Amino acid sequence: QVQLVESGGGLVQPGGSLRLSCAASGSIFSVARMGWYRQAPGSQRDLVATITTGGRTNYADSVKGRFSVSRDNAKNTVSLQMNSLKPEDTAVYYCNADVYGYNAGLKNYWGKGTLVTVSS
Repeated sequence: QVQLVESGGGLVQPGGSLRLSCAASGSIFSVARMGWYRQAPGSQRDLVATITTGGRTNYADSVKGRFSVSRDNAKNTVSLQMNSLKPEDTAVYYCNADVYGYNAGLKNYWGKGTLVTVSS
């Protein structure tokens, strides 16, 4: 089994910064694509940013230039640096990863989420 555990959420004022981290653990052979999604109250879960093993990134238009995704392949971690935060960034942020398990092939996993609230 594989677990994704997020950390770093909280309350921040508009214009502020926050850094989210996610660690994958368990029966892992290798981790392929990792990324972040978010879900605001009453809305669907949307892509924020993804990053491949090779470092290729993809961002939602709404966060380009403000958010930066990075990863440590050796530690199976992914981070999301969020700058110039806006109230509309308020959401539960979920870590997501495509993981090759030793006995399970390639599967997609979700973390439980961490709440980010942007408010004055």
